[in-house]
Amino acid sequence: MTYTQQRPPMAESSAELRARIPGWGADLNPRHRPAVPMERLDPHPYGAVWDFPERQPEHWPRERSNEHAFLTPVFGTSCPPHGPAGAIRKLAYRRYSEGRAAHWLLLLAADRIDATTGTLRSFASRHPANPIAETGMLAEFKYHGLRSRRGQQRADLVHQPLDLVIVGGSWLAAAVGTYRLVRRVRRVVQRAR
Repeated sequence: MTYTQQRPPMAESSAELRARIPGWGADLNPRHRPAVPMERLDPHPYGAVWDFPERQPEHWPRERSNEHAFLTPVFGTSCPPHGPAGAIRKLAYRRYSEGRAAHWLLLLAADRIDATTGTLRSFASRHPANPIAETGMLAEFKYHGLRSRRGQQRADLVHQPLDLVIVGGSWLAAAVGTYRLVRRVRRVVQRAR
């Protein structure tokens, strides 16, 4: 019964829960709570003081946790799921609860796929991505990046060698893959002649 005025009935009484779960209800006694002098113990008899708001129309099936019966009354619509990344996001929400690592790993994979497809899409536009300028590699050499960090006991020095692999490695792998693909297509075209 989410988002309603009525509280759902408790499945077990306080005494049953205290007997079954060690330490349950340790803060029920106001003397054991540090915030008691400023705490309002009963702000309202039934919790929320509002009625269920009018629901926002859902123009396409939205991703939502499978732990909830329905979406919140208001939700974002600026970035609808699309393409392969959207399909992976829908799978993550449909199949796995938010408490499972698979849910979050699929969402991370969808983000990586979305970033990669965005970069590939930019190459087809008039203003393609510029990995050298956008990753700050030029600034490292132009503004003495390494020299300004040496001897400072900065935390980013530890992972700086990994940044070359993480940022530059993916671009290098994409370049090698593109080169091989173009070479293979060229061979197929030459054989067809």
